[in-house]
Amino acid sequence: MILEKIFNSENYISHHLHHLQIDLRTLKLVNIHYTPNTFWVLNFDSILFSLILGIIFLLFFYNISYFSSVYKPKKLQIFTELIINFINKNVQDMYSRNSILIAPLSMTIFIWIFLMNFMDLIPIDFIPYLLKIFFGIPNFKIVPSADINITISISIIVFILIIFYNLKIKGTIGFIKELTFNPFNHIIFFILNFILEIISLLSKPISLSLRLFGNMYAGEMVFILISGLLPWWAQWVLSVPWAIFHILVILLQSFIFMVLTIVYLSMASKKH
Repeated sequence: MILEKIFNSENYISHHLHHLQIDLRTLKLVNIHYTPNTFWVLNFDSILFSLILGIIFLLFFYNISYFSSVYKPKKLQIFTELIINFINKNVQDMYSRNSILIAPLSMTIFIWIFLMNFMDLIPIDFIPYLLKIFFGIPNFKIVPSADINITISISIIVFILIIFYNLKIKGTIGFIKELTFNPFNHIIFFILNFILEIISLLSKPISLSLRLFGNMYAGEMVFILISGLLPWWAQWVLSVPWAIFHILVILLQSFIFMVLTIVYLSMASKKH
């Protein structure tokens, strides 16, 4: 009986760790037993929910801006303005130059990642159960930020912007000089400087993506373990306290990603 319970729990946990995937070569959804070793398979569920949450974010802010009022602002408008002012304050404190991109980019990163993280607070079986009943989908993950592919994709975009601002502000020659004459300002150390600076440059998107993924994946795993090992009537004893604590985690991880993006772009925009 105990071995059967352990086996069922193992299957339950393993089931929730699989993505609904799509093979780009055939444009067909891949079942749970398929373990592809190819570049042409995408995690369809993570991409789908990322797009849905992005559209919700855009529609929400468009609706607020369309119905905004200077004389009689509603509570939702005031709340949105507080978020915008909070982000603008962080950008002004950390980014010394004027840019029409940094503030909108920071708000997009903060809100979008927060919405992705917030999906972790929805009961782990709720949406997958509905999809299985109505559409026959065997497995589905609803937390995009718990997928390393999504976090790396966002980090790569930030990394491209870091390279772009380095080249725009410092020029190609200035950027090469920064890579070869820092931290030791002497010609004999240019190879060592280049190795150190390249490692430092590449570590930025890696640290951004792995930090977000690690925290959200660990949080999701705790919810899966609680649901898989405890009966439904006892799950609230652990899931409710963890969900309350996890609210701080999802908010903090969104803020950290935004702040580090501003800091990295600020560093890229300074001439040395």
